[in-house]
Amino acid sequence: MEFDTKTPPYLTSDKLSFAYISARDRWPVIVTQAVDDLYRSVSECQDPEKQEEGKKIIEELSRLKYELQHDRQLTPIRDDGGADVAIYNRELEQLGTPSWFNIPWLFCECYLYRRLNTSFSLSKHWKTYDVFYRQKIKTFRSSRPAVIELAARYKDLVTQIEQDKFKAGTGSEHEEAEKILFFEMCEICLWGNATDLSLLTSLTYEDIQKLQGSEARKASEKNILVNDLGATYEVLKKAKDEGRKERRVDIVLDNAGFELYVDLILAGYLLSSGLATLVVLHPKSIPWFVSDVLPTDFAALLSALADPRRFYETPSEEDKLQNNTPSPLADKDVTDLGFLFQEWARMHAEGQLIMRPNTFWTHPGSYWRLPSTEKDLYEDLKTSEVVIFKGDLNYRKLTGDAAWDPATPFTEAIGPLGPGSGVNVLALRTCKADVVVGLKPGLDEEILATEGGGGDSGARKWAWSGKWAVVSFSNGK
Repeated sequence: MEFDTKTPPYLTSDKLSFAYISARDRWPVIVTQAVDDLYRSVSECQDPEKQEEGKKIIEELSRLKYELQHDRQLTPIRDDGGADVAIYNRELEQLGTPSWFNIPWLFCECYLYRRLNTSFSLSKHWKTYDVFYRQKIKTFRSSRPAVIELAARYKDLVTQIEQDKFKAGTGSEHEEAEKILFFEMCEICLWGNATDLSLLTSLTYEDIQKLQGSEARKASEKNILVNDLGATYEVLKKAKDEGRKERRVDIVLDNAGFELYVDLILAGYLLSSGLATLVVLHPKSIPWFVSDVLPTDFAALLSALADPRRFYETPSEEDKLQNNTPSPLADKDVTDLGFLFQEWARMHAEGQLIMRPNTFWTHPGSYWRLPSTEKDLYEDLKTSEVVIFKGDLNYRKLTGDAAWDPATPFTEAIGPLGPGSGVNVLALRTCKADVVVGLKPGLDEEILATEGGGGDSGARKWAWSGKWAVVSFSNGK
């Protein structure tokens, strides 16, 4: 806590904040869904000892939900051997053993997921059980049309890049196309499922340049309130032009499923185009915020691509209940998805694309603490050309989830990770929480006054919907 910003954090007691809605409305539903998922697995279990242990975990999760809904005091995390237990419990004590509805939102939300995980990590038979896995897989299956469409375009793009490497000279047209493609790939990563894939309608370099002024591009960009992709690209391009032997990009991951898929599309593009020689992916080490990526989710995604017919054509449990039969994949779709699998599996095998979990990503505090409390990780990230932080939670942690004036520069709001930190930070974030910085003066008030913006209520409701986004860069070198 001593390293955090002194700007006050958002609290679950603030009725005008999304923290208040999260604590009272969202969290009980999340715990209920976790109970339902585990109940399903327990009922399918044949081992009596494992079944009995599963029932005890269900009781613990139900008790957690009761404590939450009845605004009880938070209790210390039980010692399950995790090095972070002391971190959580020390901070809880410093906060004065608060109750669920009167506590800093960021700490409490992290505590909720850490507490959930403790029930599993203390068990014998359920240690590695991911209570959110079914939801992640279901979501990825439901993204089938976008997955297939993007696979075809990615295959065309990478094939063209490879062919282009053997042509004499690149020229300004090629460089401009590379820049536009970098923007497109990052914007696909930014919006995830909401991405308008029509942006990548054609992938010849000549046609890509025409996209720059297209209506599709303007429509996509109008809701990006801060867009620092140009500055980010220049950093990567400079490193490439200087011919540095290792040019590393890090991605601190957010959601599994389709979002991880598009993160891998970006990673593959960076490696194929030569904008990076190494991409390091940072997953979480425990089930986290429902849909966050675990190393097992990466393996599951590659497995789905390795045998797409089995993954997409096998009826799910819901399909069986509704008597639905998934439509078969076309041969071309199987080929395109197989191409992705071969590319990414090769990059992974050759050490160009690696997973590097670290328990710091599931600690309760902000990333303001990183340089002081996780020196090894901090020094490691300094060797990266750009560290991309994906999603809303990473943005909240970068900025301390604090009630900044929205015109505060991003470089100021990320404190010790800002200028002079030695870390180049890029945040790709669709807004789903109150904190937002780096806006032009008056822009917050302008959006608040729009329909649904929240101006009349005094709440920044526009920042909760995911309709708006910020792409913020800080040059720390």
